[in-house]
Amino acid sequence: MAKFKCILHGSFNKHFEEIKKVHENFSKNGIDVLAPQAGEFVSFKDGFGLFEDELKLDPRLVELRYLNNLNKLGEYGFSFFINPEGYIGKSASYELGIAQLTNTRCFFTDKIKDHPAYVHQNSVWDSDKLIEYIKVKNELPKPKVKPSEKLIHKLWQDLFIPSSIVAAGAIIEYQPSKSYSPKEILLVKTHKWGNRFSIVGGKVRRNERLTETLLREVKEETQMNGEVGNHITTFDQIKNSGYYRPGISYLFVDNIVKVKTKKVKLNSEAQEYLWVTPMDALAFLDIEPNARKTLEIYSNQLNIHKS
Repeated sequence: MAKFKCILHGSFNKHFEEIKKVHENFSKNGIDVLAPQAGEFVSFKDGFGLFEDELKLDPRLVELRYLNNLNKLGEYGFSFFINPEGYIGKSASYELGIAQLTNTRCFFTDKIKDHPAYVHQNSVWDSDKLIEYIKVKNELPKPKVKPSEKLIHKLWQDLFIPSSIVAAGAIIEYQPSKSYSPKEILLVKTHKWGNRFSIVGGKVRRNERLTETLLREVKEETQMNGEVGNHITTFDQIKNSGYYRPGISYLFVDNIVKVKTKKVKLNSEAQEYLWVTPMDALAFLDIEPNARKTLEIYSNQLNIHKS
């Protein structure tokens, strides 16, 4: 069972009792509430609810200390907004903006009504139902987008793309039992790369190490378990690859991942797969430019080790 963490947001002045109930509910069901701390407010100042140890602090410092908990959430973390009748308020609205900009998953007790913030269709959850979902699925609810909101969702997503993205790629390597047989690698054909062949991989998540990303992506995309081997190459995305996006530094870090089976079960990210020798892949397959660059370096490394 993954360890889920959350931060609670809302108008502490108007809805403190509701916030406290959600805090107790999450805590007793194993969800770690990082903020607010358990207890009673002793004062309200400039719209902030303050605990005793915060009475003499600048409210801006109190808010920033609160928001810094976003850095502690990790892969299974989320922000939960208690907004009865749709009211969020000024401070929580500011916190929502920061949470979205840091790619934090956000959920709400009610549909937002006091300003036109965009949230996807599957973001409104009663706390009891969200707890039940997490217990059964061991994951957070996935975003859903109404057909009529696709343009809005795309514009919203475009705002939150970071200036730098690190992607980990895997040359999945299989050595046949006969040692004299050449190594085979797995390539997948995917719509992400214009229906060309590429290697398995994906973006490094917050608080995730490169090796963790590699093994997670291999498992998610192929249902295989692997062992991370040697580093192959690190490079900026090739500008004429067909996937290049101006204004974003896209860094590929590619490694070998060794597997002991050729049993593959693809997820929805790819349409077909192929086990092939590196030489045949380079000679006969339509491979997207970034993966081809990695495969050429990998093939050269194999030839150097043979000689």
